[in-house]
Amino acid sequence: MPELPEVETVRRGLAPHMEGRRFLRASQRRPDLRFPFPERFVERLANARVEALSRRAKYLIAELSTGEALVMHLGMTGRFLIEAGNVAFAPGEFHHDPGGSAPHDHVVFEMEGGARITYNDVRRFGYMDLVAQEGLAACRHFAGMGIEPLGNELSGETIARLFHRKLAPLKAALLDQRLIAGLGNIYVCEALFRARLHPQTPAGALATATGRPRQKALELAAIIRDVLVEAVEAGGSTLRDFAHTDGSLGYFQHSFRVYDREGGPCVAEACGGTIERIVQSGRSTFFCPRCQKL
Repeated sequence: MPELPEVETVRRGLAPHMEGRRFLRASQRRPDLRFPFPERFVERLANARVEALSRRAKYLIAELSTGEALVMHLGMTGRFLIEAGNVAFAPGEFHHDPGGSAPHDHVVFEMEGGARITYNDVRRFGYMDLVAQEGLAACRHFAGMGIEPLGNELSGETIARLFHRKLAPLKAALLDQRLIAGLGNIYVCEALFRARLHPQTPAGALATATGRPRQKALELAAIIRDVLVEAVEAGGSTLRDFAHTDGSLGYFQHSFRVYDREGGPCVAEACGGTIERIVQSGRSTFFCPRCQKL
């Protein structure tokens, strides 16, 4: 499943072709994806201008001139293909390549300015919805969602407040979308390694008895931001090179220090440890038992 940096990469790729542009035509090629499309989906998009294209956690949000917002989630295998002039590219090729093909092109947007944007989804776990902008934060997609890890709210103090007295493993707490929205398996593994925190450490260990942040909470907040920013700047965790609108390439996968490196040597200087894998809540966790002691 694409994680926050991949979704942000997709947003940045789509923005030049969507923001300030009208939907000249939209085509819906099936009645549903993960969920049914909203009623009159195509008609409600017709001639609407995209005033802004933003991201909330792993969702893309296109604010429309009609007062509605087009909410888009990529699910596990969703991707957008942008065709503009003689150029065609898919921003945000992902770590686990879903291998999309034409039979899985489910939605097509013909945009003012000439861009043709196709949504492809092999497994159809993605979805699209139209929601009133007023009260958007309280809609079913975002109600109860936690803070943004790239927003100003994330800090050592916030982590301490959220995790105070929690016995859940630290990895599970970081993946809890009700606490911090948008963090996923890959980047949590990477952040915990850099912070030298064992993934099975009780989350509450990052706070004092009175709820104040311990030093590790302060360090983890900064590291989470650093890991995500580095991944966004590199274009996400693609397994193969791909061109962005500015011609740059995404190489963050070359910077994985623990993720998907089971049995490999720890990259920490003078460590000599070996990366191990455990399963937590059905997900693989990669860590170095020497650097990340429980």
